[in-house]
Amino acid sequence: MSGLIGKKIGMTSLFDENGKNIPCTVIEAGPCVVTQVRTNEVDGYEALQLGFDDKAEKHASKAELGHAKKAGTAPKKQVVEFQDFEGEYKLGDTLTVEQFQAGEFVDVSGTSKGKGFQGVVKRHGFGGVGQATHGQHNRLRAPGSIGAASYPARVFKGMRMAGQMGAEKVTVQNLKVLKVVPEKNLLVVKGCVPGHKNAYVIIQK
Repeated sequence: MSGLIGKKIGMTSLFDENGKNIPCTVIEAGPCVVTQVRTNEVDGYEALQLGFDDKAEKHASKAELGHAKKAGTAPKKQVVEFQDFEGEYKLGDTLTVEQFQAGEFVDVSGTSKGKGFQGVVKRHGFGGVGQATHGQHNRLRAPGSIGAASYPARVFKGMRMAGQMGAEKVTVQNLKVLKVVPEKNLLVVKGCVPGHKNAYVIIQK
């Protein structure tokens, strides 16, 4: 799939031709540099490796500096491989947001906001035990029963309980591209995408 690496700028809204207010996300997509071309002969598969967002040389390892030097660019903060990329590209080529057009649909992947350790009400939408009636005074957000007694004498895998929430890779599919601003490398998509502001995302079509 063709795609780009980008950075989530934030959310806003646009009006369509019918005057409807549409929530949308602004993404700084590219420019991305081709840092490596994977081939069947050398690597056993075909892919295009793209780099995005320059990293200061003092913060890069010697391996990263050498890898970027082959492509004639600065070391990058984000490096991602795309398989089945449309078009022919060579080492050092630059890809911009112009490969997207308004009206088409894209998939956006990113890391969701980390929420820390959360209980079952926030994490799974439980209603709590007995709500506020029947003598409950300190168990409103408790999970309730988590299994039977002597048989099976264990808790089944997948039981919805309290735990770490968020900070997972999430892909939102079929987001409509509302606007492309090539001079500022901006892509405006309908709806929301995972991650906090300035979080890195991967856009695929």
